[in-house]
Amino acid sequence: MSEFSVCIGGQAGEGINKGGLLIARIAGLLGYRVYMYYDYPSLIRGGHNFATIRAAEKDCGGITHRPDFLCAMDQETIQRHTGIEVIVYDADVAKADGIGVPASSIVKEENAPAIARNTVIVGAFCRAAGVPREIMEEAIRREFGSRADANICLALRGYHESKEERSIEIKTPQESPIMTGNDAIALGLIRGGLDAYVSYPMTPSSSILHTMADLARESPLIVIHPENEIAVITMALGLSYAGKRVAVGTSGGGFCLMNEGVSLAGMAEVPVVIVMAMRPGPSTGMPTYSSQGDLSFVLHAGHGEFPRIVIAPGTTNEAYEWSARAVHLAWQFQCPTFILSDKNLGEHPASTDIDPEFPIPSPSTHYREGIYRRYCITDNGISPFRPPPVPGNVVKVNSYTHDEDGITTEEPRKASAAMVKLIRKGATLDNEMGLYGCVRVDGIPDAPVAIVCFGSTGEACREVGERLSLRVVRPIVLEPFPIMQFAESLYKAEMIIVVEENATGQLASLIQRFGYPADRNIRSVNGRPFTIDELEAAIREVIE
Repeated sequence: MSEFSVCIGGQAGEGINKGGLLIARIAGLLGYRVYMYYDYPSLIRGGHNFATIRAAEKDCGGITHRPDFLCAMDQETIQRHTGIEVIVYDADVAKADGIGVPASSIVKEENAPAIARNTVIVGAFCRAAGVPREIMEEAIRREFGSRADANICLALRGYHESKEERSIEIKTPQESPIMTGNDAIALGLIRGGLDAYVSYPMTPSSSILHTMADLARESPLIVIHPENEIAVITMALGLSYAGKRVAVGTSGGGFCLMNEGVSLAGMAEVPVVIVMAMRPGPSTGMPTYSSQGDLSFVLHAGHGEFPRIVIAPGTTNEAYEWSARAVHLAWQFQCPTFILSDKNLGEHPASTDIDPEFPIPSPSTHYREGIYRRYCITDNGISPFRPPPVPGNVVKVNSYTHDEDGITTEEPRKASAAMVKLIRKGATLDNEMGLYGCVRVDGIPDAPVAIVCFGSTGEACREVGERLSLRVVRPIVLEPFPIMQFAESLYKAEMIIVVEENATGQLASLIQRFGYPADRNIRSVNGRPFTIDELEAAIREVIE
């Protein structure tokens, strides 16, 4: 087999995610590029969990509908995932037509915790798939560290109880790191010079907070978990005013609470990076699933008019690089800057090639000695930004309409000047973004049929576009909208198909504003990512 897919399933608390990560690591050591989808309900305890790991020679755009192998920790997994050719299961708790391994009995005999059944089952899978035991043992050492020996013992017990059914092809070993989008965002923000991260946990952004807290143990990074999202954004703006480069992370419900703070950042010109990880709404929706339903919300969040930047990375590489750029851009233009993510990007591990030394531009400075006017009028709309203390000056910020010194005003001429200044800064920002590659084109660049998408749907579209010889156009920056780059990417396109995971076509509405109406729309609102085969079928249906 030159490409394969594995599903491991069981109840919450049975180590499904860990088992999936171990299989992904094994696939990486075999020389494959991997992508893992992890499905879990919003329950404190129990409920069916499963992880699907797809391994291929090239980057995987997503998972396929039916895996080649099933690793079942319970009977429900066997009942839910039917039609899979090779089934490895715990014969102590389930029955199936496949390879039964007494995993529960083995962990008891080895005095191991019940959760270690996942290692026994993974060991049995390795034998069934023809994975050399040396590769399996190396993967366990890397995954379990100091607990590796005990887990290798368990995996070997499973390995010897199993039998080979299908042989996986061993590629040239070139293992790439496996990383989630959330980890890439955290590392990218730090690469961009982040000083502080403030967040109230909210799926699917929560793991950024966990990663930041771990990294803060051995670095000067400040990580704060306040009592709610209103405190998060206001605390972050206070840190920013005081000179710290700060980011916050949340999801839809939490972002609702932050909106007044977003407006404050816009009016007071206080820079902040906001990671907004979308999930199905409205309200609580399906908290542990994914959506692209908050695009319009983020584009229009806050009241009044002010410049903002909205970035929607689609890969872990982009999540890292654009998070680093986001810090630079927020402070360069002193405006709220959004990283628009979702569960499909944030929580699912994939092979990555991030460059830790990715170069970051340095912000230009225009400091002048003497009297400091926080909001002084400039040709490009950008006033010098200096945190206190500034000797001989009081550094003011103001959410009220203000003059160049930051003094509240309702005088018509000064009010107009303040708004014109913000709009002029937006125009400068628009020009600056032309220096970046804000639109990615995959597939066949001059194909007459173009798929347009954004964020995490991009990789599935890329893979299907390559299969069907289509053009795939994905704006990474959505505000300010890169109209020139977008227009060039769609040059001579005869049909535009917009693929997105929301009900009302929010991306389609956005591009229509710029003169590019969709000819066809493909949408999904079930909370799950498009599988490669279902997306290919949907696109074939509209082009044939």
